Amino acid sequence: MSIEKTDTLVVGGGQAGIALSEHLGNNNVPHIILEKNRTAEAWRTGRWDNLVANGPAWHDRFPNLEFEGNDPDEFVTKDRFAQYLVDYAAMIKAPIREGVEVLEANRVSGEGGFLVKTSAGDIRANRIVAATGAFQHPVIPPIVPETAGVEQIHSFYYKKPEQLPEGAVMVVGAGSSGAQIADELNRAGRKVFLSVGPHDRPPRRYRGRDFVWWLGVLGLWDMAAPAPGTEHVTISVSGANGGHTMDFRRLGNEGVTLTGLTAGYADGVLSFKNDLQANVAGGDANYKEVLDAADAYVERTGLNLPEEPEARKIYDDPDSLANPLTGIDLAKEGVTSIIWATGFRQDFQWLKVNGFDDRGAPIHHRGISVEPDVYFLGLPWQSRRGSSFLWGVWHDAKYVADQIAIQCSYAKYDGKAAIVASAAE
Repeated sequence: MSIEKTDTLVVGGGQAGIALSEHLGNNNVPHIILEKNRTAEAWRTGRWDNLVANGPAWHDRFPNLEFEGNDPDEFVTKDRFAQYLVDYAAMIKAPIREGVEVLEANRVSGEGGFLVKTSAGDIRANRIVAATGAFQHPVIPPIVPETAGVEQIHSFYYKKPEQLPEGAVMVVGAGSSGAQIADELNRAGRKVFLSVGPHDRPPRRYRGRDFVWWLGVLGLWDMAAPAPGTEHVTISVSGANGGHTMDFRRLGNEGVTLTGLTAGYADGVLSFKNDLQANVAGGDANYKEVLDAADAYVERTGLNLPEEPEARKIYDDPDSLANPLTGIDLAKEGVTSIIWATGFRQDFQWLKVNGFDDRGAPIHHRGISVEPDVYFLGLPWQSRRGSSFLWGVWHDAKYVADQIAIQCSYAKYDGKAAIVASAAE
């Protein structure tokens, strides 16, 4: 039986794979996209019911398609976001094969290229792009044992307040997901504890502009990727309820009990680090830094944007911030469930190449692996701060696709003197 062949095999049919497909098509690079579930599956089933995008529709999109039927300043729902990706894939005729899982990819010794074993048969590919993104496997720290008598789920599996058992809820992690879930549960009348770690806390809007606009004009989306191991910065911001600044003092004054980082568990007591006040102060400093930079930009450019002195007003410290808890007895506080908004880990075990560090993270430059003919897309800080956003993935995909096209041109060289056009441009 013959084995199907392609030049470039893209693993992952989410936003990264779709963006790459557009640019590979523009470069006339034959390719196939394999998606083990459905297109944009994580947006369909891996989010809570009321989730909306964290950026407005005019910003969080690919350049060549707007969110038709949505106001430009709207924070679109997760289902609308998923449909947008499906529509975009159809528009560019992306060759996505749904329901096909990649099991293993090995380099073909002595021949070049890769033999890729999938749930639908083997494929030979000259190049492989891992476009599986940053949110692959939910991580729950091994802090509270299963025998503790409380239900524990990752935020990836949280859907709505009604799915949780009656009682108080402990939310661990105060990035955008954890903070929004805590807010939702509190609005639903639940008693909520929220474990807050270090974070950035930009203003949702300031002087009539969304914070994504401010980061754009200030050049902050193009900040270069930091040193390996320091890529993850928790950003607490919300598009829920029309979009608002995520202020932990507000949450505290509305009834959420704030705590420091979750440190351990023993004899029914969940303990916290003594860092809540420092963590909130760090978020405040980031907030003020954005306001100061925005004011300076308006002063320099003369833009007619109204001053907003009320943005610098600070809520009173809630009692849980003024007098931080060192721990809580889960049973005494009536805590029946814990939601861990503690991030994800990547898994590239299927890709059998020597292109990873001792943590299993790809060794790459802007998605170009140290291993020949291997590429990555959708990594946090892949090239810049904006790499995790839809438009940032699109620009990273263009760079990766251009590099693939260059290698395709070099591969055509037959030994006679020639100039590879794409490499010389």
